[in-house]
Amino acid sequence: MTYRKKKNTKSELNILDRINADDVLVVLKRLAEEDASLLKRIERAALEYFKEVSVEEIADGVFWELDSLEVEDVWDQSGPTRYGYVDSGEKAWEMFESAIEPYLEELKKCQDLKLDEEAKKYCMGILEGIYNFEKESENEFKDWAGDAPGQIFEEVFNKWKKYCTIQNDIKEMKKFVKENFPGWRIQEY
Repeated sequence: MTYRKKKNTKSELNILDRINADDVLVVLKRLAEEDASLLKRIERAALEYFKEVSVEEIADGVFWELDSLEVEDVWDQSGPTRYGYVDSGEKAWEMFESAIEPYLEELKKCQDLKLDEEAKKYCMGILEGIYNFEKESENEFKDWAGDAPGQIFEEVFNKWKKYCTIQNDIKEMKKFVKENFPGWRIQEY
């Protein structure tokens, strides 16, 4: 008996495994434009996805992002340059802010989508991650970041608060900070 290898057809190929995120987005948008019921299903699925917020996972992500910053990068990117002088403390601060930025973007996305509870959890996770980095990390980078953890901690809270419309959430967040981050406080501005 002879077996022939069957040729794969396009439907048998898993196209989704072979295209990148940008391609998927274009295809998804085209499908949504063609079918209003599919658009509603996509919106529901996206909202459910955004509701999967874990304070602990965010805190761990922030901690590891900050803890992976390398003091050697501060040294390499600071000092005299052809354009002037780059202060090592300022460079460390900039690197700290850059590490936090993707988390702030996700926080803002939750707020833009009116996912208040998820935004609050995201903020809690960011704050916890920053606090844990300051208190637990043995990374030499931390010595060069100076006051960045404490000040950015406050900035994160204030960015969240700026768009928070629920007074009970603000009270809850203040209580969360007071109970979980001894010695740290938030000054509202």
